[in-house]
Amino acid sequence: MHIRKYDIDYGRRKLLQNTAMGAGAGVLMPYGMAMAQDTDVQKAWPDELWSVEAQTKGKFKPGDMITKDNVEDIKHLLDDSAYLQIKEEGREIRIKAPERDISKMFNAGYYEATMNNLKPGNEAKLDSETGNVVTQSGKPYGGGLPFPNPKTGQETWANLAMSWGRADANCYAIQQWDFNGDGKLEFRYDFQWVELQMQGRLDGKAYPGHENEIRRQSVYFASSQDVRGTAFLSNWPYDQRKIPELYGYLPQFRRVRQFPANQRFEPLIPGSTWFLTDPWGAGDPYLTWGNYKIIERKPMLGAWNGNVNIDRENWEPVEQASNNKFWETEYEMTPECIVVECEPTAFPRSPISKKRVYVDTRNSQVCAAVRYDKQGKLWANFEMAFAQFKKGDQMVPGWNGKDPAWSWTYVMIYDHQSKRQSRTHNAERGTGIEGRFAADQDWLYETYCTQGAIQALGTV
Repeated sequence: MHIRKYDIDYGRRKLLQNTAMGAGAGVLMPYGMAMAQDTDVQKAWPDELWSVEAQTKGKFKPGDMITKDNVEDIKHLLDDSAYLQIKEEGREIRIKAPERDISKMFNAGYYEATMNNLKPGNEAKLDSETGNVVTQSGKPYGGGLPFPNPKTGQETWANLAMSWGRADANCYAIQQWDFNGDGKLEFRYDFQWVELQMQGRLDGKAYPGHENEIRRQSVYFASSQDVRGTAFLSNWPYDQRKIPELYGYLPQFRRVRQFPANQRFEPLIPGSTWFLTDPWGAGDPYLTWGNYKIIERKPMLGAWNGNVNIDRENWEPVEQASNNKFWETEYEMTPECIVVECEPTAFPRSPISKKRVYVDTRNSQVCAAVRYDKQGKLWANFEMAFAQFKKGDQMVPGWNGKDPAWSWTYVMIYDHQSKRQSRTHNAERGTGIEGRFAADQDWLYETYCTQGAIQALGTV
């Protein structure tokens, strides 16, 4: 007779208990301990939390497709937005087997820094007076996840906000399609998105002359012709209580002007469904939001790892044949997703009442970031997918020119109230732009990260 050590619901019960107790991740052992010992972290969770078969009582398995005809049987493993997209729009999602080697779920340098953070004395903390992320001695924090095993909503959000792209520098070529509610393509854009860390860098040192900043981020629109030359620059203070300075160059006015804080809650260009507050799930400093609370910890499906398309022309995903608003996508199980809510406490004029993010405990990365309007109604979802840029014999080198790049692969921003969709992907190139995982950081700074730079871009 075989005696089961854990019944099928043990893992879920323990996750509920951990949430109530304010404990960290892991069921069979603390996740931080498992992470420090071995990249195969399955020892932290019982098998049923990894298994879509167990969580759906055998109704789904890897390789199966979620459609509007069967979504009710797997609704409990989806965020509300993805469920409604499938139910109402006919979106389809394929299930893949979960990744168990977490080293493949990070930029290689960021992963090494995160593993070093697990050593005694390297842990981050939230400053008791300011709430900012600091070292144990109170200094600005270096690279890697500040909280590899987050125990609170604020720690979870800090992991998202401190380093968006999990590298010192990121230079993305992005292609975007904007569809109306009927699925008609209305706008098409190419733009460059640049992130340059000033603190939180992999060597633990600040970018010279910018010790009081966490990052500079800019966006330059290369096409279509009506927006070509439009550029924005956001300077983020290290102090997460402060709202970033936002500057923009609009070709029709031929000058750089500073924009008010509420510009973070409006589209930058016509037709777009995303705002500056949306990217990476934490588009604003985490201390400009508040009332953080962990809603639950649970096993869940998401675009946590996969969806890499480097074998396709310009890395473009496949469009879903039955609904062109959506890419063909794959979701996989995470054994523990942290669901966090917070409110825009520093933005009294914000049209958003709250955000809810779904974060994979394995690498503290977001898949779904759902915003709600002032009436508390579901508004829009900023869905990101991530992958190591390696597929078969093909590999795109990352920051050091040796290890595979790791980054986001697509973003879809679905507006539930208008049924509009902005669909983007991380491209190899665009109109006059290219993606660079190993760009020279001084060149990025001089070309994209000053007011003079965005003005120069606008007059090219």
